[in-house]
Amino acid sequence: MNPSVHLENEALRTIARRQFLRQSTAGAGLAALASLMRSDVKAATPPRPHFQSRIRRIIWLTQAGAPSQLDLFDYKPGLSKRFKQELPDSVRRGQRLTGMTAGQKSFPIAPSIYKFPQFGDSGMHLSEILPHTGRCTDDICLIRTLHTEAINHDPAMTLLQTGHQVAGRPSLGAWTSYGLGSENENLPAFVVMISRPSGPTNAQPLHERMWGSGFLPTRYQGVRFSPGKDPVLYLTDPPGITRQQRREMLDDVEALNRLKFAQTLDPQIEARIEQYEMAYRMQASVPELADLSKEPEAVFERYGPESKKPGTYAANCILARRLAERGVRFIQLYHRGWDQHNKCPEGVRTQCYDTDQPSAALLEELKERGLLDDTLVVWGGEFGRTVYSQGQLTETDYGRDHHPRCYSIWLAGGGIKGGLTHGETDDFSYNIVKDPVHIHDLNATIMHLLGFDHERLTYRFQGRDYRLTDIHGRVVDEVLE
Repeated sequence: MNPSVHLENEALRTIARRQFLRQSTAGAGLAALASLMRSDVKAATPPRPHFQSRIRRIIWLTQAGAPSQLDLFDYKPGLSKRFKQELPDSVRRGQRLTGMTAGQKSFPIAPSIYKFPQFGDSGMHLSEILPHTGRCTDDICLIRTLHTEAINHDPAMTLLQTGHQVAGRPSLGAWTSYGLGSENENLPAFVVMISRPSGPTNAQPLHERMWGSGFLPTRYQGVRFSPGKDPVLYLTDPPGITRQQRREMLDDVEALNRLKFAQTLDPQIEARIEQYEMAYRMQASVPELADLSKEPEAVFERYGPESKKPGTYAANCILARRLAERGVRFIQLYHRGWDQHNKCPEGVRTQCYDTDQPSAALLEELKERGLLDDTLVVWGGEFGRTVYSQGQLTETDYGRDHHPRCYSIWLAGGGIKGGLTHGETDDFSYNIVKDPVHIHDLNATIMHLLGFDHERLTYRFQGRDYRLTDIHGRVVDEVLE
């Protein structure tokens, strides 16, 4: 055989082998991808509750920046005798401090300047600057022993919202909408609103991942409502586009998306189709929802002097009640400005002006309208504040640094024991001495009220079953009816 012909044939066989291997590899890869897609589609199917739920929705009143439990909820009358004394090392126990106070040479004890009267039949002690919440104490369970590992705002808020300090996991609201679905096809299952404080303060930033869906399909993420003409950004059609034109445009886009889905089986394409349709329906439902002009004057009086101002915490509380009435599963209000490193008494008082009356009004309205029985209301932040003063301490002024070891929140509504104070901290509100509650425990309890075993509500991602409580958490039966 001619040597040149032999070499040519050998080269052709080599090319053919390479093409075969390349095509086979690609085919195997596509098959594996298709298998993963089918697995994701199966995983995206919402689960059923594991047992009878106690609640149908959650309203989470998130106080971003960490409210001082010492000035609001954790009554420590003995501290008045320890004014300006050094916090004993035996109390600190070598626990880490933030960079803002780790260099302090002195850690003087700063008792709260506020009195703590008793409220309700339960005799619950609350700060005098929470008189409206005080009216509701017989419906409230006050937990004084919540604790966390995070000592700075962003990881602490991320842990509070998603069960993990590192970003990328689904938020509690996303897990709720994934587990229960929606009761109103014209509104999202998960709505978020953010209010700013009325006074000058240091408001920590909030990131959209706090209410994101993480690795869950994007249809479960929170939809942010903003004050103003367009409560949801880009929801309004541009000038010159009619409702019919919008409908025809969406139909054409859906047809293209269906073709692409048939090729790839990508569940995000179906989620995108659903989101377009939801946005179309929201164009009719959201303007009516956000219009408070038809609310009776007595409602605004009840929620306080800021309630007619769009975007305030008070106005958002009214919207929260309206959303609850319309079947929204998870309603999250963020109020910023609780980061009182200095001028703590003044800052906390201003924050209570913004939040105390509206929070109580919301509870009372939910109860009067028969909604509190199947609604869980949560009020709290990401960690607590130190008993020692950050910066200069006087008889009327002090600052407080971050404190993750113990802090207070309250719960009210379906399945919760009203009038209960759960857990005890030491004489300095620095360490827990009885009935600790971790954030994973809180989330496990909330899942239980929704009808889910927190260990079984999972989602498979990258070959692992994930859950909100990671590998931790227990239901706090002591706070349940």
